[in-house]
Amino acid sequence: MKRKRKISKALFVMFALLFAIVFLKQVIQVPYTEKGATSMIQPDPFASVKKYSTVLHDELAQYNLQEYTVVLIAVMQQESRGKGGDPMQASESAGLAPNTITDPMESIKYGVKHFQRVVAYGKEKNVDFLTIIQSYNMGIGYINYIAEYGGKHSEDLAKKFSMIQVEKNPELYNCGGNTDNFRYPYCYGDFSYSAKVTKNIEALADSLPALVSEKQPDTF
Repeated sequence: MKRKRKISKALFVMFALLFAIVFLKQVIQVPYTEKGATSMIQPDPFASVKKYSTVLHDELAQYNLQEYTVVLIAVMQQESRGKGGDPMQASESAGLAPNTITDPMESIKYGVKHFQRVVAYGKEKNVDFLTIIQSYNMGIGYINYIAEYGGKHSEDLAKKFSMIQVEKNPELYNCGGNTDNFRYPYCYGDFSYSAKVTKNIEALADSLPALVSEKQPDTF
């Protein structure tokens, strides 16, 4: 009888320990929260582009455009998330085939040069800043188009401009034949580009306060 009691007691202790281990494991896996906020560190979606912030700032400074540093970080985020050899996707603006550039520093050089051109031409044509951002994606011709329609960017105008380019070369601008692509049938550029870059700029406000605190180019 005593032996049975000892075995029962031993089994009880083992099950109790097993339950305690499982319970502690679950507690460790669940993040501690207070006032709806998690104590777990979330990965920074801008980590890859932020490493280029100094290079972008210095390159822009050569054109006296360093106040646009956050804008270019946001542009790079939209273009490549800071990945690859052409993070600014500047090959085409340099007159090359897509993804020809394989050196990030060269990509930044040509990307900033392209941005400087659209900023200067945008000022000349008196268009709004959203047009400037959209023109990084759609090309300087978009500035001319918007200047003819009041000087203010809208997604509807971006779609119309895109369709004009698609009709000029439908075989090239066909979204790869994917009719499920969100851009289809407006397959030249991304008509929502400026909205996405603006969202990136807003998201960067908390993580790059020093740069954001500089004079920001809301208007010309």
